[in-house]
Amino acid sequence: MKTGAQILLECLKKEGVSTIFGYPGGRSLLVHDELMDDPDIKHILVRHEQGAAHAADGYARTTGQVGVCLSTSGPGATNLVTGIATAYMDSVPMVALTCQVPTAAIGNDAFQEADMVGITRPITKHNYVVTDINDLAKIIHEAFYIARTRRPGPVLVDLPSDVIGAKIKPVESEPAKRRGYQEKPSLNLKQIQKAAAMINKAKRPLIYAGGGITLSNSTDKLRALAEKGNLPVTHTLMGVGIMDPDSPLSIGMLGMYGAWYANMAVSECDCLIAIGARFDDRVTGNVESFAPKAKIIHFDIDPTSIRKVVQGGLPIVCDAAEALEPLTELIEPKDRSSWFEDIASYKEKAPLPRPERDHIVPHEVMEAIHAIAGDQPVVASDVGLSQMWTANYLPFAGPRQYITSGGLGTMGYALPAAMGAAMGCPERAVFAINGDGAFQMNCQELATCAQYNIPVKCIILNNGKLGMVRQFQRLLLDSRYASTDLGNHVDFCKVSEGFGVKALYVKRQEDLQSVLQQAMDIPGPVVVEVPIHPDTYSFPMVLPGSDATQMVFDAD
Repeated sequence: MKTGAQILLECLKKEGVSTIFGYPGGRSLLVHDELMDDPDIKHILVRHEQGAAHAADGYARTTGQVGVCLSTSGPGATNLVTGIATAYMDSVPMVALTCQVPTAAIGNDAFQEADMVGITRPITKHNYVVTDINDLAKIIHEAFYIARTRRPGPVLVDLPSDVIGAKIKPVESEPAKRRGYQEKPSLNLKQIQKAAAMINKAKRPLIYAGGGITLSNSTDKLRALAEKGNLPVTHTLMGVGIMDPDSPLSIGMLGMYGAWYANMAVSECDCLIAIGARFDDRVTGNVESFAPKAKIIHFDIDPTSIRKVVQGGLPIVCDAAEALEPLTELIEPKDRSSWFEDIASYKEKAPLPRPERDHIVPHEVMEAIHAIAGDQPVVASDVGLSQMWTANYLPFAGPRQYITSGGLGTMGYALPAAMGAAMGCPERAVFAINGDGAFQMNCQELATCAQYNIPVKCIILNNGKLGMVRQFQRLLLDSRYASTDLGNHVDFCKVSEGFGVKALYVKRQEDLQSVLQQAMDIPGPVVVEVPIHPDTYSFPMVLPGSDATQMVFDAD
């Protein structure tokens, strides 16, 4: 006879789980008790459940495996919600295990009861409450199957304490499957042929690649398509690393905080090939003026994403991994020198700014990180100006190197996500790049890094402000800086050392690289505080509702 807790751990090990991020409570006692003696699953005790969800997210994004987080009932479970929503918006495979009051008490407002199935229904791919121990194994395997297949996403499993404590004689579980659920859509080769004909006919085609390329492990296939057809590629924030930035075919990130020349290429192309991207509002700007001269081909595994924002075009519901090879076979090599000359002229007219100042500027920080980071580091950036500076100025030559909260824009993401990435990729250097505002939202996870000696190098770009909001206030609200001044009264080095983490401070511009190198040479977690002038912003940018090519280039 085995308890529900024992069956749960057996199922997790069958799914290849080796690391869980969690926080205990009264209703999860039996699960944590079993984890204590299990040699095959390492439980990382975070300091806040939101940190557990973000860590599972970072683990999943960098390894490609399903991330797992665990909480007790009530507030423990609700603290996971922001992290689950973050994973949902960015299609991250995750299983969230929330323990619950006994089945007989559900619905009676029992102590620390929360309806997690109801709360998370809009932000999960699927969710369950296990009311019978005989269903436990089947549900756990099904949850992992759903989380990692088709368009990935988080799945929540709510575990009442009586189910966890009950005993049964376990039976061998069958492979997970669900009636009516297709693991992959069927590939329509006729649509692929139509797409190839449109691309071959085009004079100024452009690939617009998103995070779906990374999720389907199709980076090499996308590059092969671009090289054969001599096709320029622009990418989304979630697509950073899809193209080597040194490739002549790569024209960088498009959108609200992307490069003007990438937005211009979209505006002037005659065939836009969207693959694994969903025409997010941060990409399109004013939808009515987006890619006005282009015939659009939209490849996406999720049929609800097609024609959701941009109408018309050729729809192809597919897994990018299956569609790119036959498409590449049908693509004809073309001389597109005239098109590339036009793109080069856009770059020459308005390159990404690299200003020289008598104080540290963000691109210098990114260049210094690149110089000392070694091969294929993992970098988690938080949300705000630090996110845009990282995406635009720190080059990533491959997928799963850069992770960030794209769709939900969650502050406090970088440190716990980097923590999860470091657990999943122990052989790689891992950085968390934060603004001072975002860092303060989950800085308690430094204690977790210290306890387990997780070697995250945490960079705090400290401008004493909520910089991105301040940028909007300067441009749109006549420099009325309401509620964005964080002050300079926090000593981040002392805070970090209080959590047991070594901290360094960059005093002078010329010391930047040497201090970062010192951080790399110190084993374990390190915090590096870098002062940034409060009026340092991310330009160019598209103002809300504007044409994507009508970018603002400075704060004046």
